[in-house]
Amino acid sequence: MEFLEVPLFDDDLYKMLVRLGINLLVVTLVVVLCYRRTVNSSRSFIFTFVLMNVMVFFVCFTLKKLELGLGMALGLFAIFAIIRYRTDTIRVKEVTYLFIVIGIAVINALSNKKTSYAELMFTNGAIITVTFFLEQVLTVAKFSKQDLIYDKLALLNPDKRSELIADIEARIGIRAEKIKVSKIDLMKGTASLTVSYRE
Repeated sequence: MEFLEVPLFDDDLYKMLVRLGINLLVVTLVVVLCYRRTVNSSRSFIFTFVLMNVMVFFVCFTLKKLELGLGMALGLFAIFAIIRYRTDTIRVKEVTYLFIVIGIAVINALSNKKTSYAELMFTNGAIITVTFFLEQVLTVAKFSKQDLIYDKLALLNPDKRSELIADIEARIGIRAEKIKVSKIDLMKGTASLTVSYRE
């Protein structure tokens, strides 16, 4: 049954739903098990990761029926490579996770009859396992950064480093490992500091 020479139903709908289910399961595990457990994870990025993954999945699954070649796939990656979010600076880790969720969507959408479900599940499982291993096991000593406005400019002297560290630790309750002075405002008598501390 067709409408304007376009079929109203196609068996590929079932394939799409199964692959979409696998895709959503995998991206959820990556985001929840790996990214969300990090201290510096951002809810806004979780929103971006999931929606980017779903959008890329549908784009790839739809374009797959047009039998486009390798050139189209490379072109698609080139498009995503030039995407930049100009409102905020994105850390390398967020860019890496963005590439991971895009890769998951492409793998699950473009796999064909030559790829068994066992191979597909192994590939997705390997991505989850490697990401979790690198995030949780290898990153033993995790450091976070805290930006703050500091008002005691006299303590910024290199000779008073110990006093500076003691004052910052007393104020914000963390053990400072590294302190970087980003900006000094002599008019206001304040300085912008970036404090690195062990989680």
